[in-house]
Parts: sequence; C-alpha cells; structure tokens
Amino acid sequence: MNGQLVSTRDKEKKKISYSDALLQGLAPDGGLYTPEFYPQFSQGELASLKDFSYPELAFEIKRNLVGGSIPDAVLSTMTKRAYSPEKFNSSDGNVVPVRKVGPIFIQNLSKGHTAAFKDLALQQLAQEMDYELARRGQNLDILGATSGDTGSSAENAFKGMERIKLFMLSPRDRMSAFQRAQMGVLTGKNIYNVSVEGTFDDCQDLVKKLKGEPEFSKLGAVNSINWGRVSSQVPYYLSGYLQVVGGNVGKEVDFVVPSGNFGNVLAGYVAKRMGLPIRNLIVATNENNVLDVLFRTGVYQWKKSMETSSPSMDISEASNFERLAFEFFQRDPEKLAEFMKQFKQTKRANFADFGVTPNIFRDNGFYSGSSTHKDRLRTIKGVYDMAKTIIDTHTADGVKVAMDYKREDGVPMVVMETALPVKFEATIKEALGFVPEREERFRGLEGKVRADAFHNIPNDAERLKEYLRANRN
Repeated sequence: MNGQLVSTRDKEKKKISYSDALLQGLAPDGGLYTPEFYPQFSQGELASLKDFSYPELAFEIKRNLVGGSIPDAVLSTMTKRAYSPEKFNSSDGNVVPVRKVGPIFIQNLSKGHTAAFKDLALQQLAQEMDYELARRGQNLDILGATSGDTGSSAENAFKGMERIKLFMLSPRDRMSAFQRAQMGVLTGKNIYNVSVEGTFDDCQDLVKKLKGEPEFSKLGAVNSINWGRVSSQVPYYLSGYLQVVGGNVGKEVDFVVPSGNFGNVLAGYVAKRMGLPIRNLIVATNENNVLDVLFRTGVYQWKKSMETSSPSMDISEASNFERLAFEFFQRDPEKLAEFMKQFKQTKRANFADFGVTPNIFRDNGFYSGSSTHKDRLRTIKGVYDMAKTIIDTHTADGVKVAMDYKREDGVPMVVMETALPVKFEATIKEALGFVPEREERFRGLEGKVRADAFHNIPNDAERLKEYLRANRN
C-alpha cells in the first residue's frame, strides 16, 4: 500500500506519490505513471468481498492503490458519493449489474448520467482531484481529448468545481449527434469545448504536444493517461467477477473489452496482476484494428483511423498500451523509450526487434478480434432476437468477438458494455428497423445546444495555445 509510482520512461526510476501523479497526468519525460509494484489480494481476501456493495469494493481497491495519499475516511466518503444509486440509475444499489445473454454475460457499465462506462471512473477521479487541490490551496487547468464519451463524462463530473477549468478537445464531425449534444449542453462556467478539424488522434497529439512544452506542462489530464482514472476502473472487474462466480471464488473468468485507447483493458490487466483470477483479456476492435494486429503479430503498426459506427474506438494510437509494453520490456524504461521513439518516427515498431517474442501477448492471456459495420448490425439484431436486449455499437463489437472466441470449457465470458444504445440511434435503427424510446432525461437533447457551445479551431497547436491563454486560470 505504498502508492508510489514511476514513469515508464524514467531511467532513474524516481518515485512519485499517487497524489502528485493525479494532478500531473502525463510525466514530464513523456512517459506514463505506473505503480512501483501491484498490491496483492489473496483468494481468501477476494472471497471476503463477495457481499460488498460497489462503493465498498471500489474503496478496497483504491485504498490499496493510493497508498495513504487520501485518508481512508475521506476515500470511503468519496466512493459512496461517486457511486450513489441516484447517480447510476440503480434501484437496488448495483451500479454495474451483470446479465446473462445466451452463452455469455454482459456487464452494464453505462448506467451513469451520460450513459457511458467512463462515468464510473470519472466521478471518482473528479472528487480525488478536487480534494487534492483544496488540500494544497491550488487551482488546475485540465486539457483532455475525447473520441466521443470521455468528453461528456468528464464534463459532467467536473462541472461547477471552482478550482478546476476543463478544456475538452473533440474531433469535428466524428461523433454522433447525441454525443456532441451531450457535451454541448455542458458548456459554460468551468467547462470549455473545443472542436478540432481532424480526428481523435489529432486531438490526442495536441494534448501531448502542449504538455511537452514548459508553458503548458502543468496542465492536468482526465484521459486514461492519468493513472488516477485507470486505477478507478479496476473495481469494474472485481465486481463483475464476483457477480459471475458467486461463492466459487478462485474460478477463472474471461473478459472481453471493446477498446480504442486501451485504458479499460489495462485496468483488467491490473486487476489480474493484483490477484483476480482472470484467464484471458480479449480486446475487441472495430475497423480501426491497430490493437488486433498488434496482439496477433507483435507489430505495432500505425494506420490512419477511419470513421465508423462505433466512433469511440476510432483511434490509431492506443496511449495506454505503453504501460503494458513497459511490463513486457521487464520495466526497462530505456528499451521502452526506444520502442516508442521508433513507433513515433516510423509509425511501426516490432517487439521481435527488441528481443521480445510476439507470443508474449498470448503467454499473458491477451487475445483480440475485430468487427465491421455489417458485424455490428448482425450482432445487434442477433442479441435483440435472442434476449430482447438492445446493445450499442461498441458493445456489439465486444459481443461479436466474444462469440468468435467462446469455448465450451466452463469458463464464463463477460463482455464489458460500454455505452447505452441511445448514443447511436441511427445504427440501431439500421439494425432493428426502429429507434427505441428515449428515457425522459435524454429527450430533445440535441435541441438544447447553443450555437456557440463549441469553439472551432483547425488542427493547429498555436491556435489552441491562444485559446487556452485567453481562458485559463
């Protein structure tokens, strides 16, 4: 429980506290913070948690990762507040319920205010950052990037916090109308929406570029480059596991995770390293299948992202993959830095060229698969016909890959549901022939966005700097 972190690229392996990493986000050397070591849960300790509520599970995981940076009493209050039934539309208190759908399980992570799994981690992250800033008497400007869901989830979580200004970059014309509207209605007070002419990768590159310059080096982060956010995703897996195995703690489970930036899958890997009996972590991609190619071949090969019907995964560079590569390079920061440098310069890096066998992914229980638009349509209809359940496009990618990999070996398979279908109504209608009735909270959302809700800029770092200088704390 020491909570000390190191940067993936720091050859001196200087240690930093959880609280310092929380406010820094990206390390000054361009690396990502990761635990000095992973705390361990024994099978007996896991079994003792089987009747805990989700806030109680989140507290147990987080207290082992923050290392005392946040007092237990404060942290417990945070998790209860972050995961209240009111925030997650839960009458029975289970904010991440699992349901059986044919031969697989689906874990609903999307019951929060913005109907995306990112609500879960960001509600906790916002409270932790606000607490630490208040303790230090500081203010913070945060610069983030979104491919669709992180934007509204972060803005909802940070809205109204007096010590924080949140600037969120999003790719113009690359989100669904509903996703854009969700962000647009939150503009104002401490929330600033910036629409970039480009892709999510362009937005993410702008964040990294500015963070690398002295003037903007102290900008905070809400994307999953922030270890505080990744660590707040680990409890998903503990809860899902315990719901599926019941009293049979120790039984292995497979998880299938729709993934773009690799944050959620990384949290599953951390859960496994902490002792959760996860056999395989199966990464599901869409047509932007850089991760699928990587896990099958060991080659990290950039390709320009295309626009798809599961837009939150339209990503070419998975930022959080660096944390996994760090582990596979035996925590050698120099080798990791050289690998990432080669990828940045040539758009291609092969693990084999760095003395690591491509089988390392399979050896560590990583598998992958991809899905197309036709696959999504077929899967959405198949799940509806089988279980009268409507899933969103990203979850459909996960279910498709799960069905490809499911074995009759008695090991349960859990697909992480990442969003509610209301976010992608056009594709749902294409698949099913009708649009499901919206919940009251989402009706007429698109008509509530002001014309000036987004500040439009080209993919230009200088233009972004000008806007930040004019509006930051």
